[in-house]
Amino acid sequence: MTNVLVVNPVQLPSVSTFSAPMLTALTSALGIDRSVLASDNQIQNAWQNLPQLLSNIPPHLRTEGIMRMCVAVATGLFDSAINYAWNAAIVELRDKVRRFGIHIIPQIIDKDFDEKKLLDMQDAELLNLCLKLNLISETGYFMLDQCRDIRNNFSAAHPVIGNIDEYEFISFLNRCSRHALSDEQNMAGVDIKEFMTALNAAGFSPEQMQIWCDRIAQTFNAQRDAIFGMLHGIYCDPSKDEHCRVTAISVCNHFASSFSPNSISLLINQHQKYQAKGEQERFKASQAFFENLKLIGLLSETERHALISTACKNLMTIHKGINNFYNEGPFAERVAKLAEGHRIPETVRREFVETVVTCSVGNQYGTANVADIYYTQMIKGFSPREIQAMFELLSSNTVLSRRVNSYARCRAKFKGVVHSLQLSSIPTSSKSIYDSWL
Repeated sequence: MTNVLVVNPVQLPSVSTFSAPMLTALTSALGIDRSVLASDNQIQNAWQNLPQLLSNIPPHLRTEGIMRMCVAVATGLFDSAINYAWNAAIVELRDKVRRFGIHIIPQIIDKDFDEKKLLDMQDAELLNLCLKLNLISETGYFMLDQCRDIRNNFSAAHPVIGNIDEYEFISFLNRCSRHALSDEQNMAGVDIKEFMTALNAAGFSPEQMQIWCDRIAQTFNAQRDAIFGMLHGIYCDPSKDEHCRVTAISVCNHFASSFSPNSISLLINQHQKYQAKGEQERFKASQAFFENLKLIGLLSETERHALISTACKNLMTIHKGINNFYNEGPFAERVAKLAEGHRIPETVRREFVETVVTCSVGNQYGTANVADIYYTQMIKGFSPREIQAMFELLSSNTVLSRRVNSYARCRAKFKGVVHSLQLSSIPTSSKSIYDSWL
């Protein structure tokens, strides 16, 4: 047999015998029309619905504020009643955040957070935080955010723009009790606290990675965006263990191709914040984050110029050094990764083309075989402007032109480079020189 939990409704005293005469006598004594307060029938309707709604609130959450709410209802002050109910809801949401763990939240929102900041939060900010932490559901957030608007415009907390009746109050209290004044656990979404514990413990096994990625994929958009922001912050945090950083970017890599506009906006904002605050270590790590996820196209042209130019200079230095045939591979791979799938900024186009083609042609002794695959990949992806720049290098005083003109091997290699170009990408201005090489 299944045990059914029966909740006995809260027993409230009758108010009809003292409330109605008292309100009539009070308004009469002050010379105010009785209609400025809720009618006797409205008070009675609200009072009859209160016991069941109060029973839905756990006993330990039926605080002094809830008692004051009841008194306000008994006297027809629904505007005061919703203010007391809202204050009780906000107090409980703050306690939910405390129980979640204030020390964990900075890693999630990527900024300092403590008790004072919790108390200073606007109600809207608190609701957003609770949504990100999965302390309330998307439905709960929607309902409570509407309650926030009602409280701000129709309660005794501020000058009101209108009056509410008993049914609107009952609906307001029902939303607060269901979504804030409740011990109910939100089963949807990702348990951020559990996720952080697993992330900090050790690197994810393939099975763990799959489980957590599935959970993130199934959660709601607001929490998913918050998770990606949190993982970006962890990756950029120099104090984090390497296994945490590796796991963080591995999870992000699983979703990088499907980041929402909100996720991208959040990541870019965090990236720019590091730069604005002069946090160079975090800023460099953030650049590596975008680079590893093949998302450097999201960065500004100035940043991409700097990244590509630095990578090209490093590659050319290695190419001209001793044992270049053995050392070029990783440097060529870096340039290829920065160029993959993104337009090269015009300001660094010539340097990029000159570096790639010069290293691909090599010197009189040969080309670095381990790097040649990356050179071929980049050259095949040359745009018409980049192909034009490549041919212009031959008529300039460059390392490339000197090698092609001086060494038969380099000339033959350059001819191979020309053969690898996409015919459809050859600009009209370069067609004659292209044909001459063929």
